[in-house]
Amino acid sequence: MSMIRDLRAAVRPSLRHPLRKTSTASPYANYDATRDPSASTAVVDCAVYRDGRRVDDRACLTPRGAMRQVRESGGFAWIGLHEPTEAEFAGIAAEFGLHPLAVEDAVHAHQRPKLERYDDTLFTVFKTIHYVEHAELTATSEVVETGEVMCFTGPDFVITVRHGGQGSLRNLRHRLQGEPELLAKGPSAVLHAIADHVVDGYIAVADAVELDIDQIEIDVFSPPAKGSTRGADTGRIYQLKREVLEFKRAVTPLLRPMQLLSERPMRLVDPDIQKYFRDVADHLARVQEQVVGFDELLNSILQANLAQATVAQNEDMRKITSWAAIVAVPTAVCGVYGMNFDHMPELHWKYGYPMVLTGIIAICFTIHRTLKRNGWL
Repeated sequence: MSMIRDLRAAVRPSLRHPLRKTSTASPYANYDATRDPSASTAVVDCAVYRDGRRVDDRACLTPRGAMRQVRESGGFAWIGLHEPTEAEFAGIAAEFGLHPLAVEDAVHAHQRPKLERYDDTLFTVFKTIHYVEHAELTATSEVVETGEVMCFTGPDFVITVRHGGQGSLRNLRHRLQGEPELLAKGPSAVLHAIADHVVDGYIAVADAVELDIDQIEIDVFSPPAKGSTRGADTGRIYQLKREVLEFKRAVTPLLRPMQLLSERPMRLVDPDIQKYFRDVADHLARVQEQVVGFDELLNSILQANLAQATVAQNEDMRKITSWAAIVAVPTAVCGVYGMNFDHMPELHWKYGYPMVLTGIIAICFTIHRTLKRNGWL
């Protein structure tokens, strides 16, 4: 049985934050305290921030050292991890008293965006979206690439767990370190910065996807190139629709968590920071409307493309039917004169043969002109 299942089985409702009080009922009671969780290669950055500035102390470069500094001198710790395993994350989970259910979600990933509260900790899941550049959209093109960022926010710590090759928070950390007045607001300032960073990524991807949809729309409604068919765009439209659906799965579930963070008073969220969450929620709502519009527009484009393909097929069938009607005239006449009878009209007349040919040509020409006038040819 995995370590996470053992922790879940041992957890009790009375579990409290270990930085405040140590309980013998802790699910991490059997954890080896002599093993330093900083030995994990999943830790990409670890720091303590006090009064909005990063503490320049080598002792703060490990999760255990950061926790000790926070206990002794205040401030908060920000620990960043990338795709940790259960064993790598168990030590940090024990040090900071993270709930086993949230730990399991953070390790195994593939979660929908959500906001959950476990005692004194907020657990937030964000889906990151990255636009994949491509020279030309094809029926197999990957348009968006998804990742995940999980954020544990406590009274004096922030732990971020990132999954996927995109969505790095390194630049975000450096930018926040240049705004000490914002970092002085505590862990909720980091949570807001991550949410704002993710939603800004959504806006950029939405703008890029809109250009792809515009190009598809132009291709569908422009005159087809010689030798091409309308149905050739169907695969590209369907592929883009699948990518937009993936985008929608990342954006829509995040609306409710952002509304909660912006509207409901929370002890772990600074009131000044909560105002900024409203701006993030507004931007997210705009992106959500765009994505829903993309989905509906692609449905219309797909239906129009299929309708055009059907019309083209009907035109081809009309042309085939028209030529079949023209060819039926000489077929019928030749069929009649091919019968072996002695007494037939004009059979022994020397002008019978050219008269029949002239009649066939005249009838075929008349049929052709009639069909051409009616738009069948």
